[in-house]
Amino acid sequence: MSESLHKVLSAAVLRLLRPLVRVLLRHGMAYGTFSELARKAYVEEGFLQVAEAGKRPTVSGVAALTGLTRKETKRLRELEVVDDEASSHRYSRAIRVISGWTSDPRFQTGAGAPAVLSVEGGQGSFSALVKEYSGDIPPAAMLSVLESSGTVSVGDHGVTLQARAYMPSATPAEKIDILGSDVAELLATIGHNLAVEPSERLFQRKVSNVRVAPETVPAFRRFSDRKSQQLLEEYHDWLTSHEINPSDDDAPEPAYLAVGIYYTEQLPDGEDRS
Repeated sequence: MSESLHKVLSAAVLRLLRPLVRVLLRHGMAYGTFSELARKAYVEEGFLQVAEAGKRPTVSGVAALTGLTRKETKRLRELEVVDDEASSHRYSRAIRVISGWTSDPRFQTGAGAPAVLSVEGGQGSFSALVKEYSGDIPPAAMLSVLESSGTVSVGDHGVTLQARAYMPSATPAEKIDILGSDVAELLATIGHNLAVEPSERLFQRKVSNVRVAPETVPAFRRFSDRKSQQLLEEYHDWLTSHEINPSDDDAPEPAYLAVGIYYTEQLPDGEDRS
């Protein structure tokens, strides 16, 4: 690696790590734990890269690639890290429930708005919505998740959708799980685009402006929220219409597709409001 490329890469990594470390410090993760996880990530990616190169991955080969000792490479290869799959599944299934509520006519008013749903009942109830879009998650459990996050409210007339997007706010573990899934997907896209020919790059764009009048920021934030939500709902409708029927024995192995949109702002006081 040339010295100039090393400097640019080092600066990019530092910019990437600082907001991550900010989150880690706020939630009590010490450097020792982070260092252990970073070394394990090197080992796992090392084994993967050697295999993708068509070679048989060995502890010695990965140790040479990563700069770790063979003893450390073997230990980290065997180290198990707890992965909260339940939290991840609950996050994605909650999203599916809200998306179905905002796009499926069976759960909408005549004007196309999300209807107030009875908790129990037949077609058009909250229970029916959950059974349709969340798989085997019990309706009561899903209602608790959505209510605790402020996404829905429960009243005398039924369940009302309060927000057209699910963001876990009551359980810190679920919030942090988004850090591991959504940020990882963005980094994977950037890494892919750095490695392939222009014709094979995935869509990765952003729009920004450094001369925006501060008093217009709230208006643009509302405008951005509205337009982004509309676009995501269009994507959801398209993806839903192209889903594989899980009961079809001849169906191919399904693919995972995702498009993410994020908003960030830096006001004159210098505070990052990402």
